[in-house]
Amino acid sequence: MSNSNRRVLITGATGGVGSDLTAALDEDYELVLHGRSADDAPPGSDFRVAELGDYDQVLALMDGIDTVVHLAGAASPESSWELVLEANLIGQRNVLEAARAAGVRRVVLASSNHAMGMYDRLEQWPVYPDQIPRGDSLYGVSKIFGEALGRYYYDEYGLDVIALRIGWVTDDPLTVEEDILRALWLSPRDCAQVVRRAIEAEVRFGVFYAISDNPNRRWSMTNTTLELGYRPQDSWTDLTGGRETVIEGGADVRDSWPHGS
Repeated sequence: MSNSNRRVLITGATGGVGSDLTAALDEDYELVLHGRSADDAPPGSDFRVAELGDYDQVLALMDGIDTVVHLAGAASPESSWELVLEANLIGQRNVLEAARAAGVRRVVLASSNHAMGMYDRLEQWPVYPDQIPRGDSLYGVSKIFGEALGRYYYDEYGLDVIALRIGWVTDDPLTVEEDILRALWLSPRDCAQVVRRAIEAEVRFGVFYAISDNPNRRWSMTNTTLELGYRPQDSWTDLTGGRETVIEGGADVRDSWPHGS
């Protein structure tokens, strides 16, 4: 059950995932939306502009906020060092520090499967959330940093931090033939559910895979189902034309993963 009295800040609310979540959570919470340009503001929304690299601007977003759903940042596995440094390292620190300073209850971090992506490239499955992180890109490494920084803010300051290792969010996973991407699919409906659970669950810290109920999934979600109460509703094989070819041990992953994905 959601708490409609919560005031929830969604950073990166104008991106693909952010836009879907805004629509899905609008009736559940009092939403404050963040973006980089006022031109992108949805009509009638409480929309605020800030650069993640500017701490004072980020702090100004936090007034009266109960929970931050932090989606903003560099989102591509092929992002350059300069891009992840500003958006995913400095920006991540600014969000957590501003949340702490403003008395925010909880931060839900959008981490990524790419924090563990080298296991996928090397086909070393299954993967569990408590294994040693192995980023497959500078982007993946930046997400490892975010998880570690979130752990520090929980341990040091008591700030609730829930890190979701989000899979591949798209309306139609059948547009590609790549098995690992379909295995990583997180439907928009399941994405909204797992974020709601991350906002509301009693657990105060954790790292959780967030993927739909795909039969070829290689990543453990036991703690996601037990500690967050997440129950995925969708599977790519339920879609028209979605038929899995079972390969024992999992289908091969190209050596260049995740580039070009």
